[in-house]
Amino acid sequence: MAKQPPNVLLIMVDDLKPVLGCYGDELAKTQGIDRLAERGVRFDLAYCNQAVCAPSRFNLMLGSLSTSSGLYGLWDSLRATHPDAVTLPQHFKKHGGHTTVSIGKVYHVGHGNKGDDASFDHVHKDKVVEYLLPSSQEADISKEEVFFELEHLTREEEKAFLKGKKIGRGAAIEMADVEDNAYADGRTAERTIDYLKQFKASGKPFFICAGFARPHLPFSAPKNYFDMHAVEDFELPDVREAPKGSPDYALRVKFGEVKNYFPFNERFDEDQFQREVIRAYYASTSYMSAQVGKVLDALEETGLDENTIVVLWGDHGWHLGTHNRFSKHDNFEQATRIPLIIAGPGVESNVSSRQLASTVDLYPTLADLAGLPKPDGPQPIDRLSLVPVLRDPAERVRDHITHCYPRLNGKHFGWAVRNERYRMVQWGNPTKPESWVYELYDYETDPIEKKNIADQHPEIIEAMRKKFDAYPAPVLKKHWP
Repeated sequence: MAKQPPNVLLIMVDDLKPVLGCYGDELAKTQGIDRLAERGVRFDLAYCNQAVCAPSRFNLMLGSLSTSSGLYGLWDSLRATHPDAVTLPQHFKKHGGHTTVSIGKVYHVGHGNKGDDASFDHVHKDKVVEYLLPSSQEADISKEEVFFELEHLTREEEKAFLKGKKIGRGAAIEMADVEDNAYADGRTAERTIDYLKQFKASGKPFFICAGFARPHLPFSAPKNYFDMHAVEDFELPDVREAPKGSPDYALRVKFGEVKNYFPFNERFDEDQFQREVIRAYYASTSYMSAQVGKVLDALEETGLDENTIVVLWGDHGWHLGTHNRFSKHDNFEQATRIPLIIAGPGVESNVSSRQLASTVDLYPTLADLAGLPKPDGPQPIDRLSLVPVLRDPAERVRDHITHCYPRLNGKHFGWAVRNERYRMVQWGNPTKPESWVYELYDYETDPIEKKNIADQHPEIIEAMRKKFDAYPAPVLKKHWP
């Protein structure tokens, strides 16, 4: 009798940077996630492919860089662009017989993006932006909640739903004295646990994607998680301006999505408020981590941990005041570096690796670990299996990763190469070398990007720029030059 392939539990977390105890953060209270790191391999140099929710999740599900897929925006549709794509869960369903389940925020939903229910046998969605206290909203419904509420409505139904309602901003921070399941992440954990019990009873292989919303804004979490953290414990970053010598379009300073939440517009420049925001981010992370811990408890109690690959992945990072930013949406280290932990059968335990890892690597890595065929799709340079590293963290399968971010309606396309020491960003039209402008940062001497040193090191720029030669030219939007 053929051995059943391993199950997969893919834990997807929104806006999570590596402010975790297992990554050495002394202020973090993240025992749930830290336990997972003790069971597996922690990647210290893992990066997203684009610091935006929807494209990053497409990168994961397709195993394809944004530059290869052409999916760069919140409004992009996976199936409209790639109708015949076989996503990561579909690959496991097709070749391993896995039942596929989506719980919480897996694909980004909103802005016209419907996600991809075709990837799953069972789909359970919940709110990402939610409030329990009347004081947290200035209107009948926040503009973010509109996206969730209107997802399945026709245009006429949308008009009827919104008629007479005031759409406005919500609070950046909410701490309600409630149980964990009063917010979406608590319910995501409960549903995931229910499915684990069902699969234990049925004995069928599964691929569960459990998507946790926090620490995405708003920082809505039960009060007891805020009580774990004192505001005075948090210091503001040393660097609160753009790097010297960087092009003005490389960093969108101050406002971005944060303007949707009060009182960011009124209090942004107050040091005390910024400390409150940092505390709230940590509190939200503690809340989410506790829910992950509950899921891991259930995995162990059912005995499913013995044949289940568990992955914890953040879709992108987040600036906590660095460069005077509280957001993502750029090519800098704080926005692109992510936590990545892989545990399960065939994986070393309680070790770390400095292998450069990319979101797109998860597709071939999980297929490889499960003994499934290699995925079809883009050129192999896009994605590589990390299995050699999972078996020996000293192994190396690549010496760089790439990521991108388009700016100003496509007039400035930022395409980056990150190796263990440097990041080089090439800005301009990828088809017109005469337009290119460069950034270069040395993380050995300047870990928080104080100065662009591109002009001082043309030889490094040239060597890193040549890495792009192995990749297909970026797929550009029609309205881009």
